Amino acid sequence: MFELKKIAEERFGDLVKVVVDIRQEIMAVGGGFHSDEQSFLIEKHNSKGEDTWGINLYPDKPKNETVEFDSVINLKPLQNNKTRGIEDGQVREKIKKIIDKLILD
Repeated sequence: MFELKKIAEERFGDLVKVVVDIRQEIMAVGGGFHSDEQSFLIEKHNSKGEDTWGINLYPDKPKNETVEFDSVINLKPLQNNKTRGIEDGQVREKIKKIIDKLILD
């Protein structure tokens, strides 16, 4: 969690932008834009756009308030996600599990 706090301070003060690939269970952390992180995952790890979701992490908040599901890359009308949030509860839960596994625990 220390690294997240450091990235947050260097970038936006209190948050870290993250893109999670829910199929490969990997993520890109700390970019300036979710779209940059998504491009990195697609180019370097063969991620697919439909598998990548943008979130913000707030390392100084309590664990149940750490994750914010908000990014322009989440606008995926073909997947029935018509907002910047993540409307599918199963996708949100999968993201939380990946974050817990890779960062928060």
